[in-house]
Amino acid sequence: MNVAQNIVAGLDRILTMELVRVTERAAVAAARLRGRGDEKAADQAAVDAMREELNRLAINGTVVIGEGERDEAPMLYIGEEVGSGKGPAVDIALDPLEGTTICAKNLPNALAVIAIAEKGSLLFAPDVYMDKIAVGPGYANGVIDIDASPAENIASLARAKGVAVSEITACILDRPRHGALIEAVRATGAAIRLIGDGDVAGVIHTTDPDETGIDIYLGTGGAPEDVLAAAALRCTGGQILGRLILDTPQKVERAAKMGISDPKRVYRTQDMARGDVLFAATGVTDGNMLAGVKFGRNSITTHTIVLRSSSRTVREIKARHQDLEKF
Repeated sequence: MNVAQNIVAGLDRILTMELVRVTERAAVAAARLRGRGDEKAADQAAVDAMREELNRLAINGTVVIGEGERDEAPMLYIGEEVGSGKGPAVDIALDPLEGTTICAKNLPNALAVIAIAEKGSLLFAPDVYMDKIAVGPGYANGVIDIDASPAENIASLARAKGVAVSEITACILDRPRHGALIEAVRATGAAIRLIGDGDVAGVIHTTDPDETGIDIYLGTGGAPEDVLAAAALRCTGGQILGRLILDTPQKVERAAKMGISDPKRVYRTQDMARGDVLFAATGVTDGNMLAGVKFGRNSITTHTIVLRSSSRTVREIKARHQDLEKF
């Protein structure tokens, strides 16, 4: 068995349950604080829980998308090594609480999210904005184009889906910077689902439009979130395109330090997440795809999806935990 086969076997073993436990722990910790109005406390609880569970995994992991630089975050920072150190070398992208504001207000679609891949497979993205456009599986490459207008992209998607433009729904972050984009999409006759936060969840929703009602994601958001979203789409056959917004000399310099030499490059799904990729997300609050954590008198219920790129497997795990000590 060669090294690559060893790595795949390691990732396969993690896929069975260990990765689920990581997001479950983080989701439960955050859910205890949902609706309390304290974003920092909820995020810290999720970070602590995720890091503790990660360090139990038989991996030699390096955080490439995390809570920030070493001087900004005490744990799960970019470059931190996690895991037992006895196992395959992997890249890790994570967001222990995707949608801190959502959780604090107990609004839909807060998630605990993680992706792992073979070493060197996930884009080391700077913490800047990125233009992005994404669709789910089932479409030929080129159905979307980041340089095309919103009208052109929506018309192309409608043709590919075999429906009228009026039957397409776009998901867009509700931000002032998206005012012109929102007007352009509405002018086509397509519908819009505006979200207040959580663009990883927004992109993931394109993977199952029959369930979520979302066909395409458009707009600008964080580049680190784009890598997590790309990992999910890589596992399902979806497409995402992104271009870093490096509009100051400082941002260009930061990107260069992370190995990015072409500031105008368009990153495709496989550029952000290569090789064998695993992705897991557990609902913190109720959402379109995942139910939030439920606290019963003698049990805790979680809802998780686990994806793997090499097999295009989508596992949905609804778990009732009666051993509350583990949380």
